[in-house]
Amino acid sequence: MAAQHPTEALEREHRSIEKVVKACYVTVEEIGGGGAVDQELLRQIVEFMRVYADKCHHGKEEALLFPELFKRGVPPTGCPISALTAEHIQGRRLVTGMADALERFRGGEPGAAEAVLENLRGITALYPNHIWKEDYLLFPMTLKVMDGEDLRDLGLKFEKVDQSIGAEALRGYEKFADGLEARWKARADKS
Repeated sequence: MAAQHPTEALEREHRSIEKVVKACYVTVEEIGGGGAVDQELLRQIVEFMRVYADKCHHGKEEALLFPELFKRGVPPTGCPISALTAEHIQGRRLVTGMADALERFRGGEPGAAEAVLENLRGITALYPNHIWKEDYLLFPMTLKVMDGEDLRDLGLKFEKVDQSIGAEALRGYEKFADGLEARWKARADKS
């Protein structure tokens, strides 16, 4: 079995994450403009961010890629690893904050809708810059410090992560992201 190329796999995951982050941005505009809070959509976004973005994508980076880079002399406390890890933690806090605010919104708690918005805004501010740092700093650096055999081995380890989540589940999350993108594009075309 040929292993997936690890940086290409991570970049592919970024494209799906970007689609969901764009949906967060559009959702902020809608709610901020007086639109209804689509609780089911927000629940699905929370699930996507927890499983696809965090467990799958960040999990591969933190448990597999970063330790391999450390072995090759990349400092764990320097740029870019320390900053990226801190951003992963910040992303988890924002998603947890959104889930908590959504639960409070369901319960009719005053101010919960604003807390949902605040966390959505945080996600839209964090992820574009985070993804850029990985695509244009982390991944090129990875290709400089790891050779072909190292990359193949890492790709096989990434496939095990995917298998632990399930290929069908991952495809479902990617279809969810694609559906959000199509929904927002269709809405923009009508405007």
